[in-house]
Amino acid sequence: MNSEILFNEKIKLLYIDDEENNLHALKATFRREFDVDIAISTAEARPMIEQNSYEVIISDQRMPDQTGVEFFQEIKFTYPDPVRILLTGYADITAVVDAINMGEIYRYLQKPWNELELSASISAASELFRLRASNIELTEKYKRVNKQMEFLVRQSMIS
Repeated sequence: MNSEILFNEKIKLLYIDDEENNLHALKATFRREFDVDIAISTAEARPMIEQNSYEVIISDQRMPDQTGVEFFQEIKFTYPDPVRILLTGYADITAVVDAINMGEIYRYLQKPWNELELSASISAASELFRLRASNIELTEKYKRVNKQMEFLVRQSMIS
């Protein structure tokens, strides 16, 4: 997890869709609420993910270069921290099952999106991201304190 993300900053999200109208519609809809980056393909999204710390990545399912599930499956090992949301205009149960089992998505939403539902899903995904980051930081702090305590106990036993 990247501790660069401050809890009072706007949620940073990436939206990937091969339909340019959808990209601009989502960015326009949520630009005041979230820090939105857009990509027209998974190929365009990869360098963006390398260069930015996204809390949430939203991908369309059906795109020409690869499906959203395939993309999520590919990036989950290199970039496991961003919470993944799959957005599709097709009611495809196979895609849902694959998304959950292989891409480890957080939510599966249908197009056209409901603005309130999508906003709530992004906010909940960000909260999950930030809770995970906080958990990792607290675990590391606990380990440091535990080592210090062990050292003090050993020192007291020697003296």
